[in-house]
Amino acid sequence: MNVDLTTSLAFSTVVRLVGNLPREMAVDDRYRALLEGLRAVFPCDAAALLRLEGDTLRPLAVAGLAHDTLGRRFRLGDHPRLLAMMNRRGPTRLPCDCGLPDPYDGLVEGQPGQLEIHDCMGCPLYVEDRPWGLLTLDALRPGAFDESDADLLQAFATLATATVVAVERLERLARRAEQDEQVARLLIEAQGPNGPRTLAGHSAAMRRLQQEIDTVAGTDLTVLITGETGTGKELVAQAIHTGSRRAARPLITLNCAALPEHLVESELFGHVRGAFTGAVGERRGRFELADGGTLLLDEVGELPLEVQAKLLRVLQSGQLQRLGSDREHRVDVRVLAATNRDLAGEVRAGRFRADLYHRLSVYPLHVPPLRERGRDVLLLAGGFLEENRARLGLRGLRLAADAQQALLRQPWPGNVRELEHLVSRAAVRAMAQQSPGPARIATLYARHLDLVPLPNPPALALPDDEPPRGLTLREAADALQRQMIEDAVARHSGKRTAAARELGLDPANLHRLMKRLGQAPA
Repeated sequence: MNVDLTTSLAFSTVVRLVGNLPREMAVDDRYRALLEGLRAVFPCDAAALLRLEGDTLRPLAVAGLAHDTLGRRFRLGDHPRLLAMMNRRGPTRLPCDCGLPDPYDGLVEGQPGQLEIHDCMGCPLYVEDRPWGLLTLDALRPGAFDESDADLLQAFATLATATVVAVERLERLARRAEQDEQVARLLIEAQGPNGPRTLAGHSAAMRRLQQEIDTVAGTDLTVLITGETGTGKELVAQAIHTGSRRAARPLITLNCAALPEHLVESELFGHVRGAFTGAVGERRGRFELADGGTLLLDEVGELPLEVQAKLLRVLQSGQLQRLGSDREHRVDVRVLAATNRDLAGEVRAGRFRADLYHRLSVYPLHVPPLRERGRDVLLLAGGFLEENRARLGLRGLRLAADAQQALLRQPWPGNVRELEHLVSRAAVRAMAQQSPGPARIATLYARHLDLVPLPNPPALALPDDEPPRGLTLREAADALQRQMIEDAVARHSGKRTAAARELGLDPANLHRLMKRLGQAPA
């Protein structure tokens, strides 16, 4: 290879990336541009930028790898190649005959069949002399990399580190300008079998949700989190708490639907000895346990009316009485509430107090259903695949193209929870049907998902489908837009604002588009 020419290309590529920093770009786009620059300089088929979080590497951006890679988490103890790269301060080149399993086997785009091992290089990135993450390069052609590539990667990694530092500083400045006391958004969910999960998603709907979380997290406003079952409302509550000034104090959760009616009041406010049969001692309720922190009332729409009145009093005065006691306790608690019910409708039906509803919905926050999140379904599936790969002892677990298309077509009435369970079942089937041998790489096909065919398949054609005949491009585009708008409006019972949110449009823009397409009065 022409080393001087390649070095010059690498330098000019990074200079161009640094020159982009003052421009308004999403962090994902900046990192993706960095990887595309790597692919332009090195003879590689794939590149990845991974952030070190404890003992786990989390992909921030990938190029040439399957989209679901972004949802995976790579524990260093499970992936000796990544561990070897992180343990060496400089670049590490691992040829195809090194004997170590590759975490990207089955994930490199264009990888044929069951090809297991390929050439790879990696270089850790250090910020303030501490390991920040890892750059990896993979090539399907054996012997693609040589020693000059390793030397060049060291120089490129130094410049890439400077880019990463600059990006992070710009992001910190932007956050401080928006809200001085706002801490970095962590969006951590409950601990899973493969490490902590994150409230993940790159879709427009999830970006809007994360912006809303950032806006309200640093305040003490009461938030009403709404959304269908399985969308991740509890994760949103955890993210709000983590980004608040109360983050060092506990987040206490009470599932209002999981308790018998006679125990709800005791769970909320506590009780004294003898307050009821079985009360053999004093007990603090969830409000007192959350003092100084945050209390999440999950499924708040299930609270009995009598308890709703007492809850309203605590929210208004900050004072409560334990069940069976006349003594008052003062608490400082931020309340978050979550429900999959239409609480406004419950108020009209007389099943929920109007004054409590208005007290809880100071800042309403809607969590979008999975069907409105586009390709996020593949990202989430990648995370669940990685969890099941580790659980089943596989070297690799990948999604075939027909499985990806099947996942993207589904309406997901059970949302993320349904996706998680479906992937777990399918992973077991895929493992049972894999070809015998030492590869231990299972491919999950559409047949393993065991999905029920949709009665009304989506009108949006996949790229492989036959295009409409006899129409101009403009006419075909208009017809497709009409169908998508009609379907979205029908799914939301005629509510155009909700339909616009699903379609990623401003409501006013949707109305203008409908007028142009003849779907609304001129």
